[in-house]
Amino acid sequence: MRKIVSPYLRLMRLDKPVGTYLVLLPALVALWLAAGGLPDLWTLLVFIAGAFVMRSAGCVINDYADRHWDGAVARTCDRPLACGEITPKAALRLFIGLVVIGGLLVLTLRSEVLLWAIGALVLATLYPFTKRWTYYPQLFLGLAFAWAIPMAFVAILGYMPLGGWWLFVATVIWALIYDTWYALVDRDDDIKVGIKSTAVLFGSYIRPIIAVLMLLMLLCLWQLGHAFDLAVAWWLTLFAVAVHFAWQQWLVGDQHRETAFIAFKNNVWIGVLLWLGVVSSFLW
Repeated sequence: MRKIVSPYLRLMRLDKPVGTYLVLLPALVALWLAAGGLPDLWTLLVFIAGAFVMRSAGCVINDYADRHWDGAVARTCDRPLACGEITPKAALRLFIGLVVIGGLLVLTLRSEVLLWAIGALVLATLYPFTKRWTYYPQLFLGLAFAWAIPMAFVAILGYMPLGGWWLFVATVIWALIYDTWYALVDRDDDIKVGIKSTAVLFGSYIRPIIAVLMLLMLLCLWQLGHAFDLAVAWWLTLFAVAVHFAWQQWLVGDQHRETAFIAFKNNVWIGVLLWLGVVSSFLW
């Protein structure tokens, strides 16, 4: 049974939950902002489950799109589709099943959320194919990951407030940052097989460009704090995020695969800091 199930778990990246956390944490920030504190339990559970389900669906369709290229990349050559453990048809069936589960979860929320959910599905399906024709697949990934933010606001309030767009833009920029670190891991292999990414595009300027993106993200988060009149805890959080960004810049100074991957994974702590900053703002 383990030999049958394990490839499917790996295809959905359930053994590598970092991506799920990067989807979930901005959504949690949005839920707390929308509710002015702890959101209702059912909505919270739906978004937690939805993050796992839709991130898994995104991984499945990503590997389906990359099945002919993953074998040529050192980090991805042992993925289930690339090495033949799962057939393309089976992967598509799994993708459809996950999308159906995600749709059923959305149907338990306000009806207005459904339209936003369709947009999320389009972006998640489109993203894996963008790396064929643009150097900005990370931007599409950011839009897909950030789409949970308006969904969260709409689920609580019935609309997307103007101030919420600061969080949306900050999350898109954040994805550009951490997914560029992630793409740096594969940059040499991607160039060989013709895969495009911001890591390829930025080249030797990758660190100064990401530094600018980090400053822009902090500016958006600063505006978010003013838009929702957040407490002192939020401003302390932004200082902690800035320190963490400086550490990432130092860590990736050599642009080695190993340090870039560490920087990518540690962005989960950025998300945790932001969520705790919002939670603390409503407690004190």
